[in-house]
Amino acid sequence: MNIGVLGIGLMGKPLAERLLQANYSVIVYNRTVTKAQELEALGAKIAQTPLEAVQGSDILVLMLTDATAIREVLFGTETADKLQNRTIIQMGTIAPDESRSIQEDVEKQGGQYLEAPVLGSIPQAKEGTLLVMVGSKLSQFEEYKTILQQFGSKPQHIGEVGTASALKLALNQLIASLTSGFALSLGLIERQGVDVDKFMDILRESALYAPTFDKKLNRMQQRNFDNPNFPSKHLLKDVNLFLNQAEENGLNTEILQGIRSIMQQTMELGLSDSDYSALFSAINREKS
Repeated sequence: MNIGVLGIGLMGKPLAERLLQANYSVIVYNRTVTKAQELEALGAKIAQTPLEAVQGSDILVLMLTDATAIREVLFGTETADKLQNRTIIQMGTIAPDESRSIQEDVEKQGGQYLEAPVLGSIPQAKEGTLLVMVGSKLSQFEEYKTILQQFGSKPQHIGEVGTASALKLALNQLIASLTSGFALSLGLIERQGVDVDKFMDILRESALYAPTFDKKLNRMQQRNFDNPNFPSKHLLKDVNLFLNQAEENGLNTEILQGIRSIMQQTMELGLSDSDYSALFSAINREKS
């Protein structure tokens, strides 16, 4: 069984490493080939084009930026009509309707399609402890469960294609909301001269506490947003996806629209490639 991993970025690389450690035959493709080359030393074959990756794989694991990038890889000029008897496992964050549309086009070519977005970042990807959410037929989930277990020991079948994508967007909306809420409180604490340690001690003992607060506290206090596991620009993309889906479903999105504005201001500060906790800099601007 040959597995292709397409998209060797922050998350794609450790996913490929997990498969190699489990002795799968792996071929990798990335638009910037140099990002994939260090996997060659671990036993991966490097594909120079998407077509080479598709032709050399039975299963294609996708960790690409968005639905546009997925379509360019799967349905580009070279790869069009090449998916027969291939199984696509799409692991990036895209909208439910985008996922269902890609499924339809894959199946028209005689391929199979599963969505399997994950919650967690680079450390969890390296350890194989990601939370894997699967949208597929139950039979497909059972068939490919062993592969998915390389990324997280307890993958969960959520429902048909689209349901796992919706769940992933809901969780990423919480990332944006919790982080911005904490940043706003921390900003007031700092400006009012309240002891941050006392603030955190009380917060940790309350029902308001979320572990992400401690994970982002030092970054915010030091305004050090380098070496991100999840860049600001990707969170903004997911916020926009959530807003589109929520508005289509008649939900009141005023709170999240405000957070989107904060994320956009974060981009304007030149922090698009920084850790998403950089939104603290938009909420609590440094005094000139």
